[in-house]
Amino acid sequence: MTEQPAGTQAEDTPTVVHVHDRNRYEIHVGDTSAGLTAYRDRDDRRVFYHTEIDDAFGGRGLAAQLVHAALDDVRASGKRIVPVCPYVKKYLEKHDGYADITDPVTPEVLQWLDARLAEGRSA
Repeated sequence: MTEQPAGTQAEDTPTVVHVHDRNRYEIHVGDTSAGLTAYRDRDDRRVFYHTEIDDAFGGRGLAAQLVHAALDDVRASGKRIVPVCPYVKKYLEKHDGYADITDPVTPEVLQWLDARLAEGRSA
């Protein structure tokens, strides 16, 4: 890896992008998509159900950076968080700064999510 002069940004600095039309946040390293966290919106709640990082980018802490940026975006939008995704749930357990905007996962939310995801597969 080439060292960067002080004050410049390396090409492999991770960036998080909200892809509204695909209901997800993506983390990119350079021009490469390294992972995503997917959600569905239900009223004022953003229901996170899946997070993944490509194996080629494992061990860099990208999932934490991705979820942190996504949760900050949820807060800024005035929505609440429902952590169906095990990684998002684990992140929230370690970072209680989002407790005030986190709602529990209920059987009703799971049923609703299953129906939304099934619609997406049949479309």
